[in-house]
Amino acid sequence: MKITRDEIKKIALLSRLDISEENMGSVEKALNDVLSYVTELEELDLDGVQPMAHAVPLQNVFREDEVKPSLDHDLALQNAPEEENGYFKVPRVVQE
Repeated sequence: MKITRDEIKKIALLSRLDISEENMGSVEKALNDVLSYVTELEELDLDGVQPMAHAVPLQNVFREDEVKPSLDHDLALQNAPEEENGYFKVPRVVQE
């Protein structure tokens, strides 16, 4: 399947792309190369081939959760500029 210059111009218009006449030849070649490759792919026998979500197998790279001692509440508030009811007091950022 070949794409015509008129089709390229229509696609460019719909895509809001400005393709000059001097670039039209390279765009036409690139699009025709893509279409010919898709045609090759359509000819493949894919019976029995399972669809893939990724080209390479993925594995979970996160470590296991483990409970560790955390910073003491009073020690965390020790250097706070302001504290209210056991929490950090910060300037209001959401206005009502």
